[in-house]
Amino acid sequence: MKTASILRPAAWAGLIALGLGTQAALAEPLVYVPLGGEGKIIVADAAKDEIVNTISGVTAVHGLARTPDGKFLVAGSFEEREAGGAAPKKPAGMSAEEHAAHHSAAPAGAKKDGAAVSTVSVIRTADGSVVRRIEVPGAVHHVAVSPNGRYAVVTHPSEGAITAIDLASYEIAATLSTGPLANYAVFSPGSERVFISNAGNNTVSEVDTGSWSVRRNISAGNSPEHMVSSQDGQRLYVANADGGTVSAIATKDGGTVKTFEIGGALHGIDLSKDGNTLFVSALGQNKLVAIDLSTAKKREASVVPAPYHLASVGNTGKLYISSAEQPSVWVVDQKNLAVLGKISIGGKGHQMVLSPGS
Repeated sequence: MKTASILRPAAWAGLIALGLGTQAALAEPLVYVPLGGEGKIIVADAAKDEIVNTISGVTAVHGLARTPDGKFLVAGSFEEREAGGAAPKKPAGMSAEEHAAHHSAAPAGAKKDGAAVSTVSVIRTADGSVVRRIEVPGAVHHVAVSPNGRYAVVTHPSEGAITAIDLASYEIAATLSTGPLANYAVFSPGSERVFISNAGNNTVSEVDTGSWSVRRNISAGNSPEHMVSSQDGQRLYVANADGGTVSAIATKDGGTVKTFEIGGALHGIDLSKDGNTLFVSALGQNKLVAIDLSTAKKREASVVPAPYHLASVGNTGKLYISSAEQPSVWVVDQKNLAVLGKISIGGKGHQMVLSPGS
C-alpha cells in the first residue's frame, strides 16, 4: 500500500539523486548511517565503500528507517526537551508558515505539559530536505517503518513505550506502553504486527497495528535489544545484549526454538540476503559471529574495537559494522568474514538503513 501523502506529487525514476550541493546522480546501493550527536546522516555508496553525501540538520539522530519505496527516511532524535518549548529550527529553504504547518504536535492525551518530548524528522532522500517534523513523547532510540509504508514506529526507552506515526497524515496514531526500556521495533511482513524488545524485563511485546494494543508478551533472554525477522516472518532473532545469547523465537506461538550462545555483551544483528546466515556483533568480545541457521555452526572473526551496529548489504555480499569507540565503519566480506576496508565517518554510527534493492 502506498499512501497519497508519501507519494505526492512526482514519481522518482532511475537512480536516486541527492542534491546536497550537487545534482549528480548516485549509484545504488546506498547505506545511510546516522551519527547521533554529530547531528547528521552520512550516505555511503556500498559499491565503492565511499561517502558520497551528508544530510545535516537532524539533531541526535540514533534511530533511522526508510519508506519501502526509498523516497523518505524517518529519523528519530534522542535529544529531549520540555513539551511546548522551542521547536526544532526551520529547515533551510522552508518558509516560516510551512514550518509551522509541518511541525505536527501530538494529539491530546499523548503528552502532558512539562513532559519531555523529542522530534521525528521525515527526510526526502532525493535532496536531503526535511519535509515534516513530528513531536513525540520522550527520546527516540530506534525506528521501524511498516512494509506497507503506512506507519512508522519509534521506541522510547525512558518511557517504556512506543509511538506509532501515520505516514499518510503525519499524525500520531497511538502511544502505548510495552515494557521497561523499550528498545527495538520489527514489523511482520504483512504489517499487521510489530514486535518491540523490552530490555528492562526480558520480553518482546507483540503489538497489533489495527488496534494498537499489546497482544502478548514473549519471554526472551537477558536484556533483549536488537532484532531481525526472517523473510517469511516465522522466526524472530533477538540479541540478548547482556546475556550473550541470541533467541530464535517462533512468532506463531511465541516459543523459543533455539538459543545461540555467543558470550559477552552483544549489539547488532542481521541476516544474509538468502536468510541462511545470521550475523551478530559481539561488542564485549571484539568479534563478529556468523551462524549457519541450518546447522547452527558458528564462524568468528576479530573486529577491534567494539563492533556496534551491523547491516547486511545484501546484493554486495558485504557487511557494514560501526564501532562504538571509533568514528568508522568496517566493510566485511560475508563469506570469509575478512575485513575488506574501513570507512571514516566522523562519528559513532547507529541504526543503518539500506536503499531499496540493496
